[in-house]
Amino acid sequence: MIARAGRITAVCVLGAALAACGGADGGRQGPGRSAVPVSIVPPVVRPPVLAPGPGGLTPVFAHGPRTRGKAVALTFDADMTADEGPRAAAGEHFDNPGLISALRALKVPATVFLTGRWADEYPAQARDLGRDPRFEVANHSYSHYAFTADCHGLPTLPADRMRADVRRADAALKKAGVPHPMPYFRFPGGCHDERSLRALSGLGMTAVQWDVVSGDAFATDAGAVARKVLDGVRPGSVVVLHCTRGAAPATERAVRTVVPELRRRGYRFVKVSELIGQTDGHRSG
Repeated sequence: MIARAGRITAVCVLGAALAACGGADGGRQGPGRSAVPVSIVPPVVRPPVLAPGPGGLTPVFAHGPRTRGKAVALTFDADMTADEGPRAAAGEHFDNPGLISALRALKVPATVFLTGRWADEYPAQARDLGRDPRFEVANHSYSHYAFTADCHGLPTLPADRMRADVRRADAALKKAGVPHPMPYFRFPGGCHDERSLRALSGLGMTAVQWDVVSGDAFATDAGAVARKVLDGVRPGSVVVLHCTRGAAPATERAVRTVVPELRRRGYRFVKVSELIGQTDGHRSG
């Protein structure tokens, strides 16, 4: 039941056990009410996406507007291919909790693209990211196999399996406890063509690329990574980084340099969804 006191201007999404939201008693237990804890879930707001291209082609986003202030989105790919389970079992780290802790300490919002295989390997971390309002979690395929040929040495996914791979990743994220994966997709290696964009048509997703390559993959020089980011950022930029300790060991140190310097230059950090929301639905890549 919803008790009213004057005009209720906030919308509350209620669980079955929720007795009152914004009521006159502020949600306190009254006579005859069961002592069930109240849990208020924020309303689900439809994330912004780009309009499909000709013939329903999956739209591609690379950066936000250059004229709406100094906003920059840091994005992090959690790469783990479908066949890397034995390496994880042998002790290789495909996660980077220190980097996530640094982003929280620095109060930096970010967009994290998880492979479904990564979510299977680290479900607690996937759930933690998906429920932290500082982050938004999006789809990076299930297998991390390439959607085109000759893509950084990755195995190639057949065209007739691309759509199923993306859907499997979405299912893996939800199974891990990510309540609302964003309708954004990052191609493994960033490799895509018309065939792959066509394969994902109709899923309601926006493919998210970038305009600043950090060069953190397999890099050990954090200073060089930081310089590359700082030299490339412009208003509306999307920066691609990684959150896998084994394959990108210098990323946390680079981020600790990049964040204060960009703030000193007047930049504010945003999620990809904010930049997409500023584009009025038009393609940027």
